[in-house]
Amino acid sequence: MRTRVTEMFGIRYPVIQGGMVWVAGWRLAAAVSEAGGLGLIGSGSMKADVLREHIRNAHQATRMPFGVNVPLLREDAEELLLTALEEGITIFFTSAGNPEKFTKPLLDKHCTVVHVVSSVRQAIKAYMAGCHAVVGEGVEAGGHNGPAEISTMCLIPQLVDAVPIPVIAAGGIADGRGLAAALALGAEAVQVGTRFITAVESSAHDTFKRLVLEAADDGTVLTFRALAPVRLLRTPFARRVIEAEQRGATVDELRRLLGRKREMRGMSEGDVEEGQFEAGQCAALVKDIAPASAIIERMITGCHNAIMRVARFTDS
Repeated sequence: MRTRVTEMFGIRYPVIQGGMVWVAGWRLAAAVSEAGGLGLIGSGSMKADVLREHIRNAHQATRMPFGVNVPLLREDAEELLLTALEEGITIFFTSAGNPEKFTKPLLDKHCTVVHVVSSVRQAIKAYMAGCHAVVGEGVEAGGHNGPAEISTMCLIPQLVDAVPIPVIAAGGIADGRGLAAALALGAEAVQVGTRFITAVESSAHDTFKRLVLEAADDGTVLTFRALAPVRLLRTPFARRVIEAEQRGATVDELRRLLGRKREMRGMSEGDVEEGQFEAGQCAALVKDIAPASAIIERMITGCHNAIMRVARFTDS
């Protein structure tokens, strides 16, 4: 499956594993890259020394390309980027911040830079900053989302029309049908997060994996709109947030409720009562724990089957 994205990264399949905090460590990134996709180490839950260790382990585990995701709003974003550069990383996915701040220095180092966007305006800004591609992330996605709350189905074709660089679709994509749909919308790859939470190589807590497998079609909810929209699984903590928002909690009250280290307590430590578990609406499509290689193989096979099914409709 050749697209500008597969050519850009030297990968077999247009499947990129999202750089999820507390989930996307070196084992998952290396396994995805070995299977023909592009693995990403999620630095958002790491200090620089931990990121360095993950990169070195990934280099030992695979000779295939892999990258690092860096949330630009982190106070230590520059340190994380410099650490990754020192360890030979040339593929960077940036998110949650202004792409103009670090893109040029990375381009000067001959790196490939992709920025995550949630609107046409952000995509144009990333393109003007020199990014090689953008990830268009719809509101179906787990974790932090854009305030405009645009769905993937609506966002991707608008981005394709707005910028000449490749668009990677994210949000609500968990199988081959989603990949086929994204390609039909004009995307040249997909970024998949929630499906890889239950990969064997994922560093997500076993409780987190179980909660994803148990999720129903309404198993996630968009919370903290007054701060920054975050999609969570419907756990006791998420329900407390919903109740607070429904009674008109102030921004300060919501900040106190959020507190600190909720993501770690949930996704890494498995605290169902007090932890935060970020997952997308496609969690309801995730039915098993499987190796990353099997997840990608099924996705590619499912994509071909979906395309063939559409072709039969047109032939008739």
